[in-house]
Amino acid sequence: MDRAHLLTDLLDSGVIAVVRLGAWNRLLPVTKALAEGGIRFIEFAMTTPHALEVLAQAGEALRGEAVLGAGTVLDPDTARAAVLAGAQFIIAPNVNPEVIAISRRYGALAIPGALTPTEILSAWQLGADLVKVFPVDTLGPGYIRALKAPLPQVSLVPTGGVSIDNAADYIRAGAAAVCVGSNLVNERVVAQDNWRELTAAARRLVAAVAAAKNKA
Repeated sequence: MDRAHLLTDLLDSGVIAVVRLGAWNRLLPVTKALAEGGIRFIEFAMTTPHALEVLAQAGEALRGEAVLGAGTVLDPDTARAAVLAGAQFIIAPNVNPEVIAISRRYGALAIPGALTPTEILSAWQLGADLVKVFPVDTLGPGYIRALKAPLPQVSLVPTGGVSIDNAADYIRAGAAAVCVGSNLVNERVVAQDNWRELTAAARRLVAAVAAAKNKA
């Protein structure tokens, strides 16, 4: 899928699940459970051991079912390695011009992280497809609404503290999509191999965001 279609698909979906685990051998079943729950875009945090190896495996196992990406990408070498492993979008907690450039060069969506209006606009001007607003938990949906007033052209993705309960609030405030991590993929569910519960939670999140988008 080319970058234009990827971006359209992501904006239609409105949800990115963030998978950050200590146990790398749980990455594949977690990804399958999320995909069964209707989540199309799934991020593997590069802080998880062997994340690139499992990313490649998951890409083969879930071809056509999910779009996989890499998160916590701090440098261009990691960005390139992630794309070669199958990542179709690259997410960072900061604005690194080289990471944005490498992502775009290899056909992946570039989603750097920023917080202030200056950082967000800088990321956008450097070629970001979307800008991750991080960390947003202490600021809430009102901050997204405030940012969209002077920056309506920037597609914002709030991250940090977003959950099934408040994801719709962020969408209604103007977010293009939301990133949901430990509030969805939590250690208890993973430790218990409770994939049915994870799939059910994913379905609730997808439904909440879809309903909010229809009313936006």
